[in-house]
Amino acid sequence: MSTLEVSPAEPRSSESARRIINDFTIQVATVNGSGSQTANSVLMRSIFQMGIPVSGKNMFPSNIAGLPTWFTIRASRHGYIGRKKEVDFLIAMNPETAREDVMTLPPGAAVIYDEPLKLNSLRSDLHFYPAPFDKLVAPVCPEAKLRKLVRNMLYDGIIAFLLGIDMEEIRKALVKQFGQRKAKAATLNFGACQAGYDFAASNLPKTDPFSVERMNETAGKIIIDGNSAAAMGCMFAGVTVVTWYPITPSSSLVETLIGSLKRHRVDKETGKATYAVVQAEDELASIGMAIGAGWGGARSMTSTAGPGISLMSEFVGLGYYAEIPTVLFNVQRVGPSTGLPTRTAQGDLLSTALLSHGDTKHPMLFPCSPEECFSMAGEAFDLAERFQTPVFVMLDLDLGMNNWMSDAFEYPTKPLERGKVLSAEDLKRLGGFARYKDVDGDGVGYRTLPNTNHPGAAYFTRGSGHNEKAGYSEREDDYVNNMERLNRKFESIRGASLRPAVDTHPAAKIGLVYAGTSRYAVEESRDQIRKEYGIETSSLRLRAFPFTHELVDFIKGHDRVYVVDQNRDAQLLALMRLEFDPREIAKLHSIRYFGGLPLDARTISDEIVRQEGL
Repeated sequence: MSTLEVSPAEPRSSESARRIINDFTIQVATVNGSGSQTANSVLMRSIFQMGIPVSGKNMFPSNIAGLPTWFTIRASRHGYIGRKKEVDFLIAMNPETAREDVMTLPPGAAVIYDEPLKLNSLRSDLHFYPAPFDKLVAPVCPEAKLRKLVRNMLYDGIIAFLLGIDMEEIRKALVKQFGQRKAKAATLNFGACQAGYDFAASNLPKTDPFSVERMNETAGKIIIDGNSAAAMGCMFAGVTVVTWYPITPSSSLVETLIGSLKRHRVDKETGKATYAVVQAEDELASIGMAIGAGWGGARSMTSTAGPGISLMSEFVGLGYYAEIPTVLFNVQRVGPSTGLPTRTAQGDLLSTALLSHGDTKHPMLFPCSPEECFSMAGEAFDLAERFQTPVFVMLDLDLGMNNWMSDAFEYPTKPLERGKVLSAEDLKRLGGFARYKDVDGDGVGYRTLPNTNHPGAAYFTRGSGHNEKAGYSEREDDYVNNMERLNRKFESIRGASLRPAVDTHPAAKIGLVYAGTSRYAVEESRDQIRKEYGIETSSLRLRAFPFTHELVDFIKGHDRVYVVDQNRDAQLLALMRLEFDPREIAKLHSIRYFGGLPLDARTISDEIVRQEGL
């Protein structure tokens, strides 16, 4: 049991008559490298532990420490966990951005700030709460070197008093953050929280309307980022070979996976690892090794972002044409080129779907939540081996790196699907096989794995022209037959693809189509349009490419369909236009956001209102 002491809740005075309970956004403005991550995580988790739906989004610079960073916590009694445009409560800890941050706030917002900044002189329509942070932290943390880090915990205590966050929940969150091994660190940081709380209780009469009250909406839920969830999914899916090259924002996926593999994939008798992880010299080497491992029968994967995807193009074409299974996680960020490495986008849809030269098409999965990052990892490995092809799982930075409230994951019970693999016994019975022959009419040939003990198991794996028996060929009919078979295989993938999530309203003439993390902005936008204009809408969330018949049916069932894209060039819409006839295409309208922040509901609502002429 921790020795941390907790002060009881204090009464607040001068509170606004109009209370806004469990429905606000907190933005913490600090500098990169200041150690604010712990304070922000503890604050978010404390609200979560009070049963209130919550999410956390971090916007940080891509280069050096000392530059501005913002962490946004949204609490919503309605369960909305997408980004909200407006900031209701600002914690201004960065002198360089403090004035600008204050000037962007809507009237009625609240501001906690370091007293010497004198931000209360800037506006008269906000609620200001000054605090002498340096003076408060000194007696709590005698060691000067640690004060920079502990100082941030003061604002957790101050806002805990102002919002009514139970300090016991702060204590629990700190213990969880530091673990039992760092009890002293937890005690030190809680001391700073308590100092902030006590100062606020004695010196800061509450004037803003924002507060929290306990709910029961987070029972059975967890807080996790998508990269960690995907890593767990890979381990449960039986991955045995992981090859990678570090790149933001995908690095934490493999880093988390390595930790899990070390804990759970070691032979108990020998102490040896039953997996292989290779950090390659670059992305080309990593995808080359992943494809080689997939050819050898391993469940292999790599994880990267847009620039890595570009570099992997030729090897991915080999995987497609030679028909080798592997899984690639693409955690998308803003491009082109280096772009904005720490901002989010869904800008790799077209390039990934058609990656490599010549006629290539690749299946993609679009998770929208940590649960789907976990489950779709398993789906991706099964698809890759069933259809003998590279499969892409398309996260984005918002999903991969940010904190999400999630349902607990279901333990996988479905057997691994290894696809059409012939054993020595199969070959004895068949007498032989043709590697690239379509025996079953689904476009998928049979394969053997290295070390299959039968003289008929061998075949050439070719990235050049080949016939059904894998023999080298430049004959026109061999090439055409092979490419048509690959197209049949893609249609078979369509039939086995994950179905979209559809929510239709019988009176709706307007539909919205989207993928991935656009879900949260779309769901909230639909509520906004219903409440503000009395208009019902339907929605369809794509979970995979190639698209299935449900998308066509959805378009046919509505007068107008808005396709939501988090990129400049409407790439999701462009993929749909490649597949549909002019009658369906005429109904499609584009909503695009590509500013690098997580998509918000108001952006969608305003654009629909504009295009509808409401």
